[in-house]
Amino acid sequence: MPPRPRIIIADDHTLVAEACKKLLDAEYDVVAVVRDGRSLVQTTLQLQPHVVVVDINMPLLNGLDAGQQIKKTLPAVQLVFLTMSEERELVNEAFRCGASAYVVKTGAAAELVTAVEEVLLGNTYVSPSLAGEDSESQHSRPRPRSDSEDPLTERQREVLQLLAEGRSMKEVGAILKLTTRTVAFHKYRIMKAVHARNNAELVRYAIKKHILPA
Repeated sequence: MPPRPRIIIADDHTLVAEACKKLLDAEYDVVAVVRDGRSLVQTTLQLQPHVVVVDINMPLLNGLDAGQQIKKTLPAVQLVFLTMSEERELVNEAFRCGASAYVVKTGAAAELVTAVEEVLLGNTYVSPSLAGEDSESQHSRPRPRSDSEDPLTERQREVLQLLAEGRSMKEVGAILKLTTRTVAFHKYRIMKAVHARNNAELVRYAIKKHILPA
């Protein structure tokens, strides 16, 4: 008997994560359940699963950026985004970040199983309530973010999320293994790039760009 596909689940809500694990355990090997985006990237690189089921709204590093980092190193990993949001813009952004499936949490539980089945076959999947001919999610190859869509670098997005979560520059430095001075420099460059005049405007930008949940 061939080995069962390996799956990692990433969700900061314990009940949701455990429900997903119970749902998938019958057919797949759920090799890890993680609670934040940074742990997700690290664990995925270590365990190299076939599929990652990830919420978009994740602490420390959001699911979109975590997914994009994973795909850079392990392009064969299939990303299934599981989220509350039904925003068309967010669906498109998920596929630009490398998604193979986008599942809405308010849908039937069987949707997640179907999504995993489809991505393992090399197909894409979008919750029926969202699927439409105008969505970029109909394309099999994601289009990377352009500078006009997001003027920030990967590192700057990481710094911005942590600052927008209310962490001090010292805390951000400890998490990212940067000096406080380097974090301060990144913050200055971020504010200049997004034309923010204060912390409140930085937070609004982070929410607008789905770096931080609304």
